[in-house]
Amino acid sequence: MTWWKSSVVYQIYPRSFADSDGDGIGDVRGIIDHLDHLSALGVDVLWLSPIYRSPQDDNGYDISDYTDIDPLFGTLADVDELIAALHQRGMKLVMDLVVNHTSDEHQWFIDSRDPASDKRDWYVWRPAREGFEPGAEGAEPTNWGSYFTGSAWQYDEASGEYYLHLFSRKQPDLNWENPSVRQAVYAMMNWWVERGVDGFRMDVINLISKTLPLVDGEPTPGLGGLCYDPGMVANGPRLEEFLKEMNAAVGLSQRQLFTVGEMLAVDVDHARRYTSFEADELGMVFTFEHMSLDQQPGVSKFFLAPLHLPDLKANLALWQYGLADDGWNSLYWNNHDQPRVVSRFGDDSDEFRVTSAKTLGTVLHMLRGTPYVYQGEELGMTNAGYTEAEQYADIESVNFYRLATAAGLPVEAVLTGLAAKSRDNARTPVQWTEGPNAGFTSGRPWLPVNANHVTINADAARADAGSVFHHYRRLIGLRHDHEVVREGRFELLLPDHEQIFAYTRTLGDQVLVTVANMSSHEVRLQPGDVPDVTGAEVLIATHEQPTVDVLRPWESAVYLIGS
Repeated sequence: MTWWKSSVVYQIYPRSFADSDGDGIGDVRGIIDHLDHLSALGVDVLWLSPIYRSPQDDNGYDISDYTDIDPLFGTLADVDELIAALHQRGMKLVMDLVVNHTSDEHQWFIDSRDPASDKRDWYVWRPAREGFEPGAEGAEPTNWGSYFTGSAWQYDEASGEYYLHLFSRKQPDLNWENPSVRQAVYAMMNWWVERGVDGFRMDVINLISKTLPLVDGEPTPGLGGLCYDPGMVANGPRLEEFLKEMNAAVGLSQRQLFTVGEMLAVDVDHARRYTSFEADELGMVFTFEHMSLDQQPGVSKFFLAPLHLPDLKANLALWQYGLADDGWNSLYWNNHDQPRVVSRFGDDSDEFRVTSAKTLGTVLHMLRGTPYVYQGEELGMTNAGYTEAEQYADIESVNFYRLATAAGLPVEAVLTGLAAKSRDNARTPVQWTEGPNAGFTSGRPWLPVNANHVTINADAARADAGSVFHHYRRLIGLRHDHEVVREGRFELLLPDHEQIFAYTRTLGDQVLVTVANMSSHEVRLQPGDVPDVTGAEVLIATHEQPTVDVLRPWESAVYLIGS
């Protein structure tokens, strides 16, 4: 088995993990100082969000130098020390690879702004729409919208054309049609591998191939005539060609390097092709389907809708079945772009926060695939609890508030959407202690610490045998110790039940039965709803003396039938 199929990944958002020098921003040295926490948790792989040199317009996802570390986070020597410390502990390091776009302050783009430069074609430049004055309203080459709101085209007066930026205007898209761009990217990746990095998480990697020519799409309702259809920009015709070329040039498969591609608008068929054991493209992909089930269809994620549990089960099951024989799943609830799952799909009240966090973890970790734990998830950290627009720092949230209120949407509704879905929810500092600034920094944190750190923190969690931390530690141990957790065939039970998430995993004569009450109310099951677990070994449970007859609020248990 490929090594990462039995691994658990821990994502670190460095700015918010731990600050070692008192400037209020997390850094590499802070990560090194807390490796014992991660080692105790039992994770195998650390994935770092970008720490490269950057103007920080999008918190590091706008890179100005791929082979240097931003002074905010430390030095290359610090990274070398981190790699060595991880390898000494039997852990691996995965770096974020952001190559759909760069910063507009990258030297490549600075050169590209000169129409006479040999790097002009390194980015996606287009003239104004025919019949329009360059720079005038409506002159943009297409009606594409940026994921950070507004047009995806920025007029550059110096060169008289527009450049494409699917994200911030300071994040111009690279032109992957140019072979020189691709070779420069592969050279950079090899540079990091030679330095000791064990793989890459590839940011929005299925946007690198655009369908040519670039044309208008159907306007998205209510968004000023702009098109926000991911199908216009994702999974282009040369994507697999580029991924195969990258794999060969860097030796991703040959070197057994970890790869996961973040992919918008990807379905099971796409994922199976990209992660096929024979494809030599990617190890796995991140998908977004289950992350859109609590929003109104066809509009921004900030327009909320209640989560219907059968829909969530159906989607996760679709991926389990679809990649059962070829390909591989990534399993996640949280990351730097998603709100805290205990506040989103769980119950973050004082009464049920711990049990709902445990149950959400159990349901995810017992599936087939590679689980991801986002920093603070193992503590049951909650959403930020912001109530005012001025509290938000995230560019996506700030832009949405500005545009939505300007369009006449009620302020209360806009703030409700932001409170639920803003990326700032995931970016409040990790809560290490009950002390000032949650032990994150001795200075002023770049983003305020959640006020609940007095009770929700790593010190308290590690000291409490019944904490979310120790539950996650046991879940990770089950994956390491039991082949049925890693390889067992999945079967969904009770697909239409409004409160129960139950499934089996089968390998040989062993059957793993996971039963979870995903609600804040007691649930009674009928005989035959789930397999008979009389005499079965209880591998993990949220409550003492679990039963499958009556499940308490947010109760879950995993049973092993067979030896």
